[in-house]
Parts: sequence; C-alpha cells; structure tokens
Amino acid sequence: MPTKKALLTLLIIISPILSISQELVTPSYFGKDYFILEGTDIADSLKESPYDRLPKAYKEKVRKAVWDLSKASAGMSIRFYSNSTSISVKWTVLNDNKMNHMAETGIKGIDLYFNNAGNWQYLNTARPQGIESESLLINNMEGEMREFKMYLPLYDGLVNIEVGIDANSVIKKPLKNTRKPIIFYGTSITQGGCASRPGMAHTNIISRKLNTDCINFGFSGNGRMEEPIAKLISESDPAFYVIECLPNMTAEQVTERTIPLVKIIREQHPETPIVLVENFIYTQSILNKEMDEKITNLNTALMTEYTKMMEGGMEHVYYVDSKNATGDDHEGTVDGVHFTDLGFIRYADFLIEKFREFGLVAVE
Repeated sequence: MPTKKALLTLLIIISPILSISQELVTPSYFGKDYFILEGTDIADSLKESPYDRLPKAYKEKVRKAVWDLSKASAGMSIRFYSNSTSISVKWTVLNDNKMNHMAETGIKGIDLYFNNAGNWQYLNTARPQGIESESLLINNMEGEMREFKMYLPLYDGLVNIEVGIDANSVIKKPLKNTRKPIIFYGTSITQGGCASRPGMAHTNIISRKLNTDCINFGFSGNGRMEEPIAKLISESDPAFYVIECLPNMTAEQVTERTIPLVKIIREQHPETPIVLVENFIYTQSILNKEMDEKITNLNTALMTEYTKMMEGGMEHVYYVDSKNATGDDHEGTVDGVHFTDLGFIRYADFLIEKFREFGLVAVE
C-alpha cells in the first residue's frame, strides 16, 4: 500500500502534467463579430445592447414594465460555423432572475443546436451559474465544419456572450437568412414562459421547423395591443404578424384596441397578413366559472372585432380559434396557464397547421 510520502511525491510529479492538460483544453473565446444574431431586425446602433428587443428611443414611449421586459433576449439566437472538436459558451446576464414555476435553464440558460442535414438538432443546454457563467457544451467531435445555433435566455437580459472553440480551429459567420421573418406580439407565453430551455419557446420551434426567423415581442403580463409596439412592429417588413395578446387584456381593451392595432400595421403594410389568436383555454376553466366567463368574453370580443373588419372589407386578416391549441388532455402547462415544453411543441405544431390553412407557409 503506498505511503503518504509516496502519494505526495506522485502528486508533485503529475501536477504539472494536469496543468498542461487543462491549459490545452482551454477554449479560445470569440464575441459578436464572429457570429450573426437572429430574432431581431433592429440595428445594434439603435439599441442599448445588441440583445435588447426594443430600440433605445422607445424607453420613453413604452411603460416601464414593457421596457424592463424588453431587456430579455427572448426569441434571439446566434448562428455560426466552426470546425472545432468542442464548443463552449461564456455569458453574462443582466439580473440573474429566478421564478418558482420555470427552470433556470429556460430563464437564463443557453441551448446549442447544430444543422444536421438541413434540420436543427438539439445537442445540450448550458446551465446558468449566476450573473456570469461558462460551460462546455460538447466535445470529442470530428474536426469538420458544421453550422451551430445557440438560443439565448428567455427571461433575463444578456450583457455579453462568447463562443469557445479549440485554439487551432476556426469560427466564421454564415449567410443571413433572406426569408422575411414572422413577428409575434404577445404575453408571457410568447416570451417563452415556462419552457425548460430557450429552444423550446414556440417562436423558436416554429423558426426551426419553417427555417424562418421569428421576432419575439412577448412581454410577460404586458402584451396589451399597445400603440407604441404596434407602431414599432409596423416598421418591419415581415412575412406576416401573429398577435396573441388576449391573456393580458380585458374584453373592453380587446374591443378598443384590436382594430386600431390592425390599422396601424395596415398604414405601412396594406397586404401583409395579420393572424389574431384567441385566448387559450386554461385548465381550471372547466370548473372555475368566473375564469371560463372571462375567457369567453375575451374571445367573443376578438371575434366581434374580427367580424367588423371582415364586413368592412379588410383583407388578409385571419382568426385562430384556440381550442385544442395544446392538445385535449390538459397536460400542456406548468400551472394551468403557462406552457411546458409539451405545450409549446403542441402549440407550435398547431400554429404551423393554421398558417398552412391560411396559405401563409408552404404545405408539406
């Protein structure tokens, strides 16, 4: 049996070897000049941070709650090519947010995907460690050029992110996706609550399945068809708009704001399709009569405004009945309202099918 002296001698001998080994696997990190940012069409120069969702000029135009929520990088991703045998990530978040009904990996983690023969395949999630985090996402790969995508935090702001690769490998920007994006304006669910990881928000699922950039204007508790956001999204040139604000509104607000929101968009985009989505059926509403009445009133108000537009000759506006949006077994939420990954997968598939019915995306 080795003596303590022998073990100590062995440790002294191998310590330099361990240090050399650790040094050899230390990644080289590269910042935003080496990847493209997706999920936003607002120039970096117009924002306080590249990972904000609103221009800095809107700080005084929107309510403080909306501005604060716009700091979250929901719906954004970075994309790059590399021939590295390992991929790491180092990132800093703004607030180190926590919630009691959502995994921290979804709030402030980073997802890694790669392009596998034209389909985006999930690889791993970088788990947050606080304000500053660093994680090895994958190693032991063959050193061939691949396309990677990292999804950014849903419910925290991103101060900085860097991609780590082997010291002797390369990283380069891919070409920008030339398809027009889809713009989503909505609530906490739109923002991604409560996906277990960033890639599972429905806007990100839809983006992968349709190979189309999706821009996420989901504001938790604050998606209310408000004029400043309507004006902002009207400045973009999307394939179409998806408005899913009802869970944050009253029936009276739906009556007051639906047609004005559509008209603001129509001033800039006379023919761009606009999809209006009903309030989801909450699980408790089957027994909670007050909740059931509220949802019914919200959806009735939206249908009434939609009917007015149809009767007035408004074209390219579509209505989505949300029945069975997350399935008929009531198992798609974490709290009866906010979606789990199961709920988001079902909802994404549900919306894609609706988009196909409306002729907005190609039928497979």
